[in-house]
This record gives sequence, structure tokens and C-alpha cells, in this order.
Amino acid sequence: MSWVNTVLVAAQRLGVERDALLAAAGIASAELQAERWPIDHITRLWRAAAQLTGDPGFGLKAGTLVGPASFNVVSYLLQSAPTLRASISVVQKYQRLISDGGRLQMIAGAQSSWLVYHPRQGQLPFSPHQIEAVLAAMLAFARWVSGTALRPLKVQFSQAPIGTPGDYHGVFQCPVEFDQAFSGVLLDNALLDAPLPQADAQLAQVHQQYAAARLAALSPPETLVQDLRRWIGSQLHGQLPSRAKAAQALGLSPRTLARRMQAQQLDFSTLVDQARRDAALHAVAETRQALADIGQSLGFAEPSTFWRAFKRWTGQTPAQWRRQREATTVGAAIKPPDNP
Repeated sequence: MSWVNTVLVAAQRLGVERDALLAAAGIASAELQAERWPIDHITRLWRAAAQLTGDPGFGLKAGTLVGPASFNVVSYLLQSAPTLRASISVVQKYQRLISDGGRLQMIAGAQSSWLVYHPRQGQLPFSPHQIEAVLAAMLAFARWVSGTALRPLKVQFSQAPIGTPGDYHGVFQCPVEFDQAFSGVLLDNALLDAPLPQADAQLAQVHQQYAAARLAALSPPETLVQDLRRWIGSQLHGQLPSRAKAAQALGLSPRTLARRMQAQQLDFSTLVDQARRDAALHAVAETRQALADIGQSLGFAEPSTFWRAFKRWTGQTPAQWRRQREATTVGAAIKPPDNP
């Protein structure tokens, strides 16, 4: 949820209130109480924030908001690490405590090393703002941990630019290249291996024990919820999936599945509702399928029932949602290019 809160704060600073942003993303405000979100939830939030703010530099601005308290126990581990290279190893080890949406790779060279970001998308392609935010956050963390105005040797993105040259230079203070083989930050080895001012081996050991326990506790429920979401999504073909069939598909007895879901505070009907919503938002926005047929394919007996559910999810009817997405697409297509 740290990334969720970062997006909400960045959007609010640009005049977009939380409830409006969540509604545009098709996410209920009650879901802010969850400990973690599915990757596609966060992708929709990024897309909605970029659309509502209209700011091509939104991802960069959001990434620079990352600070000492942004990533729970991992932040403390970073602070007590002996070097910046060691702190990056901490992030690699405990990445899942921050996000399931990507992983970091270090490519070491004789004089400098690449820190590469590999995104792990869900069903929806990441917003380019997400990638830019991650690289901006990498640098914000490095500057915070080192206590210096650290400058990379180079930054590159695997995507085309979406902001102005000034946006990128203001954040990275170095050459930035686009449409490259990967997205990453090139850092001097002298900076990576310099002693950090707040290194504390004893404190790091305490934080590492806690982080390891959190990571171990996280793995089983995440596996179950991912398995359930994957199975439910595959069953949305004109009928509602049942918990008994889910148990059978997962090789569990209905009682065992119920016990595990209760222990992990999972509700089967909520998971089904989320899967139907995700499928509905995609079908309404990305296809020309008749709205009534979309509802029927998702197990809604009557169009009116589908209409009510869609309005509960988004605050709009399916027709309004589709018109809004079409208008956004057309507006982006006819927008004149920026002057060089």
C-alpha cells in the first residue's frame, strides 16, 4: 500500500482528490483498508492519476516523494546498511515487502554498475508513469541513504519519453536515453561502495530478523489468493464460480479451503466480485462487445443487475464508462505534438 499512498498524495498535490481518483480507477474506497492490492488495481490507479492530473511528469513527481518512511521495515534496513550496494541487495531480497510489481537486478562493471528494473505486470500493461516513478524512487532512496545529492552517470528507459527534457533533467541531473533495451540507472562503483553515514550492523540484524519473519508470513496467503484469483478469472464464462469447485481445482477439501481463507481473512464472494469488475472494466473499455452481452458473459442474469454492479464499482453506468474512455482515447490521438 506504500505505492498506493504515494500515488494518492502525488495526485492530491496536483489538485485531484482521493475519492475522485479512486472512482476513476474503478476502486472502492473501502479497499484502502487492505494490506496489499493486486497489481492490476495499482496499474488502474496510475492510469487514472495520469489522466486526471493531465501531467506528463506525474510519475517522476510521484517517485521523488519516496522517503524514509515509505517502505516499512525495508526502509530501516536500507538506512542501516554499510554501503549503497549492500542496501540495494536488501531491496532485492525483500522486494515483496515493497511490491509484487517488479524486481531489481544489479549488473556490475569494472568502473560502474547498472541497477535495472524489470516490471512484473498483471493482465494490464503498466502505465509508463509507473516505470518512471520506480527509477525516480531509486534515486530518491539512494540520495536519502547516502545523505548526498548523488548523480547517476546515466539513466535509460525502455519506453518513449512522456515528459519534457526539463522534467527528466530536474529529477536525474544526468543524460537520459529512451527506447533502450531496459530501464535502469547507471551508478559509479565508488558511490556504490562508499561507507554510509548511518550504517549500524547490530541494528541491521534486528531489522533483518523482523523483515525475514514478515516475508515468510506473507508468502502462503499471497500464493493462495493468487491461485484463487487466477482460477476465478478463468471461470467467468456465463456462470458464477463456486467455492466448492475452487477447492476441487486447488486439490483441497471445501473445509480446508474455508479454514485457510478464514485464517487469511479472504472472502470468496469478494474475490469473485473483484474478478467480475476487472473483467467488466476491460471488456467495456477495450472491446466493442455489446454491454448486455458483457454482463451475461460475467454471470449477470439481467442487464439491470450488471448496470447496478458496474455503477457500484465505478460510479458510472457501462455506457458512460465506455464513452469516457473513448473520449479520452480520441483526445490523446488528436492532441498536437509539443513544440521542440
